[in-house]
Amino acid sequence: MGFHVRRSKFEIYFDILDVLVHYGPLKLTHIMYKANVNCNTLLKCIDYLIKQGLVEERFMEEDKRVYAVTRRGLDVVRAFKEVKQALPIAEKEAVRRSLFFY
Repeated sequence: MGFHVRRSKFEIYFDILDVLVHYGPLKLTHIMYKANVNCNTLLKCIDYLIKQGLVEERFMEEDKRVYAVTRRGLDVVRAFKEVKQALPIAEKEAVRRSLFFY
């Protein structure tokens, strides 16, 4: 028997940014599969990330629309990874506590 811990909005934003950092500019469908988010959620998140200056929309050849992480977005991903690395116990504790509430 498995369980599913729901990701926070922040975690989804981070996953989208992380995908763009690792794979470069991508179309929405590719981001959707790699970040494991549904289309509606992805559209809302991309819109938010663009407004925050973390992601930008680009047009490639033949009007192909892709999304890329900005320098600011890259800085946010780096900073979050540093915090996550510095506090690994906090993350494990949060997961352990969440198991008792399901």
